[in-house]
Amino acid sequence: MDIPWPHGTWTHPPVSAVEHGTDLLVTAKEGSDAWRTTSYGFIHDSEHALLAPFPPDSAVEVEFTADFSEQFDQAGIFVRLSAEKWVKAGVEFADGACQLGAVVTDGVSDWSLAPVPDWRGMRVLIRISRAGDALTIRASAADGPLRLVRVVPLDPAADAHAGPFVCAPTRAGLTVPFHAWRTTEPDAALH
Repeated sequence: MDIPWPHGTWTHPPVSAVEHGTDLLVTAKEGSDAWRTTSYGFIHDSEHALLAPFPPDSAVEVEFTADFSEQFDQAGIFVRLSAEKWVKAGVEFADGACQLGAVVTDGVSDWSLAPVPDWRGMRVLIRISRAGDALTIRASAADGPLRLVRVVPLDPAADAHAGPFVCAPTRAGLTVPFHAWRTTEPDAALH
């Protein structure tokens, strides 16, 4: 079921968010990011995440075009439990190429990446299923098969919100076209 763009609430408003047909064009503020402490020693809490309730036994999907060119340009799904507990998963431009990854934060952040250089400029689907005691993160590009990105523990009773996000830590002018935001049934199996 599609989630209308106006049904979400921004964690931090972007420079602009303009509906263009069925798409939402989101322009990030320079310096926007989400990170807590690990390795870098700073806390960034300025991501642009458009969130709606994320109940147990459901999945959220976001589709966007990953037309990234500057260090740490990023977009995907943000799952927020609190200011110190959250997950972001998607595509990030790092070290000259698109990377598929996730940051899981529980007081401090961690980061996992896998190179997907051929995803640059492609339409990407990020899917996070919430079932039992876990979030299961999957992704695909250009209608290809979904690939497992990560499994993250989550208290089944936790109050969570999720939706599309964009960050531009190193530059101004990043605009990401989001094509879809929807909720559906969670994945039935891990494999």
